[in-house]
Amino acid sequence: MNSLGRAPLPEFPWDRLVPYAERARRHEDGIVDLSVGTPVDPTPAVVQDALREAADAPGYPLTAGTVAVRQAATDWLQRRLGVTCPPDQVLPTVGSKELVALLPSLLGIGGRVLFPDLAYPTYDIGARLAGCEPVAVRTVDGLVDVDALDPAGAVLLWVNYPANPHGRVAPAAHLADVVAWGRAHGVLVASDECYAEFGWTGPVTSALAHGTDGVLAVHSLSKRSNLAGYRAGFVAGDAAVVAALLEVRRHAGLIVPAPVQAAMVAALRDDAHVEEQRHRYSERRALLLAALAHAGWRVDHSEGGLYLWAAHPSYDCWQAVGHLAERGILVAPGAFYGAAGARHVRIALTAPTDRVAAAARRLEHTA
Repeated sequence: MNSLGRAPLPEFPWDRLVPYAERARRHEDGIVDLSVGTPVDPTPAVVQDALREAADAPGYPLTAGTVAVRQAATDWLQRRLGVTCPPDQVLPTVGSKELVALLPSLLGIGGRVLFPDLAYPTYDIGARLAGCEPVAVRTVDGLVDVDALDPAGAVLLWVNYPANPHGRVAPAAHLADVVAWGRAHGVLVASDECYAEFGWTGPVTSALAHGTDGVLAVHSLSKRSNLAGYRAGFVAGDAAVVAALLEVRRHAGLIVPAPVQAAMVAALRDDAHVEEQRHRYSERRALLLAALAHAGWRVDHSEGGLYLWAAHPSYDCWQAVGHLAERGILVAPGAFYGAAGARHVRIALTAPTDRVAAAARRLEHTA
């Protein structure tokens, strides 16, 4: 325990990439940073306009969100994912990461928090912050092995499709099994769906397609609308759980700023800018897939999301990071996401297309 009475958190993993970034920057044509999924393309004009128009906001906004933002989220869920969730079961959040990190704490739950053995590290961190026991559960072919789940002491199960880091998209039947398991054992299922707009080989299904009871879906506008700097997201699902989150968030002052809520309405109502962004990412994805194949890399899963999950027969993940850094390309080691990622690297599509093309040329010329 530290002096604050809390078990120490693990080392922030990205600090370990610093020397590799320095190595990549020494490349004669500069670094191509494909390590972090940070949007680099412009925030859509329709969103910027909405933010400016709402800039005069002297009063405190509602924690519950405006009627407009909750209705826009409801309409988007129906239009894009085919699910029904009433506006009073939607709550805007300060991006999606704060909800992921704080969900067990906000709900005041104690017990075991389950998440996939290859996963976004914040599921683990959120459990630790709440004093819960973090438990990485077995996955098979990128999907949580429902038959192997142990309900003893479990209070929360995280799933994430399209998955970070490996891009697996879950079949609807798998999500139905996950939701049924959660309901059968009284375990809340939280589905992180921040990449829902980016399914490359087929449609993406929401866990809410199987009803809202015992289910939460977490969504972000960072990726679909290039709003990472706005910190804009929302959670939707189980009525009682959303009400409990609202009660605590009101006391804690966790409120999305009013201009950001107005920007969210504009973003959620407009599909045209999302299609433009999908085209950008699709173009970058095609460039990297071809170059990696030419250079002898294997890409697994990567059916959705903004990453390629790649392995080379000659390297473990850290050796692969070093190999690519020598070529001026920075990627994330698979070990950041769990021991099962020891042979893979995660390659982000979030760099300008000309820089992605530069990375592709470097891969092809050094194969």
